[in-house]
Amino acid sequence: MSNLKKRLNDAPPCAWDEAYNITVMNDKQTEDLVNYPLHYNKGNIACIEAMEAMLTKEEWIGYLRGNIFKYNWRFRDKNGVEDLQKANWYQDKLIETLHKENEHG
Repeated sequence: MSNLKKRLNDAPPCAWDEAYNITVMNDKQTEDLVNYPLHYNKGNIACIEAMEAMLTKEEWIGYLRGNIFKYNWRFRDKNGVEDLQKANWYQDKLIETLHKENEHG
């Protein structure tokens, strides 16, 4: 159950607006900047999904490798552990892509 549903279920009807506003503010503060950054989503598709669909397999692999390198390169000077987590996210995507490639020939 989402935080919003839980808070709304626990609140009396007269407090629903307040519970909703508190939940939305808390959710924004706890946004997952590594796995689901909200600023990269428009409508029903994430930017990363559109990019994968647009690129050839080799371009996609190059994009993933470039981001792995970038986040590992800058982690000490910019976002620390968060950048290492982003590098790992791209590494996992690369591994997933290569596994799919091996499965489908």
